[in-house]
Amino acid sequence: MFKYISIRFCLLFLLLMSQSTYSATTLVAVAANFSKPMTEIAAGFEKATGHSANLSFGSTGKFVSQMENGGPFEILLAADEKSPEKLIQDGFAVSGSQFIYAVGKLVLWSATPGYVDDKGGILSSGDFTHLALADPKLAPYGAAAIEVLNGLKLQEKLLPLIVQSESIAQAYQFISTGNAELGFVALSQVIDNGKITSGSAWIVPAELHAPIKQAVVLLNNGAENPAAKALLVYLKSAPALEIIKKYGYDLAQ
Repeated sequence: MFKYISIRFCLLFLLLMSQSTYSATTLVAVAANFSKPMTEIAAGFEKATGHSANLSFGSTGKFVSQMENGGPFEILLAADEKSPEKLIQDGFAVSGSQFIYAVGKLVLWSATPGYVDDKGGILSSGDFTHLALADPKLAPYGAAAIEVLNGLKLQEKLLPLIVQSESIAQAYQFISTGNAELGFVALSQVIDNGKITSGSAWIVPAELHAPIKQAVVLLNNGAENPAAKALLVYLKSAPALEIIKKYGYDLAQ
């Protein structure tokens, strides 16, 4: 009996030592729209693998600029697919490592209940003074918002009312604090378990803008980091995909 317990203890000790020896941390740049799901995914990733992910949230455009100027990140979860492709082409990321992890949805949202109708008719009425959206040069969701306004032939009319923010997170902040009556944000920012959590919203039909395909890529800095490689694998796992769907994203076909 004592021998059996000793063997079990030794095996447990070796397992713990193995996790201590091989557990690593990866530095991950995450598009602001994916903040909530990625926080949950990172927690599950650590429990499942012993590795950890140090997350930073912001606009894809600013992250790319940092990476091109020696930034320390090892993985980029972008809000588009062009940015990872560019990083690969410019020699900052590992060729073949990129894939689509989510397809985003754009929503016109107000913190005020009943303010935005389910057809987005308030845009045509112009009955507001501030319309928030992320800088289209930095944030793909901002570019999608401009595409929607153009398609509805409203950009020229609403241009004086547009308040641009650095990221989709800041656009959400403008609206949630009342500094803008409404604005374009990611569905993931205002949804929980399939329902809009507060205010009022119009989920923009997908045909009004190009698909917001969000790609992840392994940067050269993380090419030899086991935690970075493991996170890319975990993003395709069933638990991660369930979290992604929970926040209103579609999965890549």
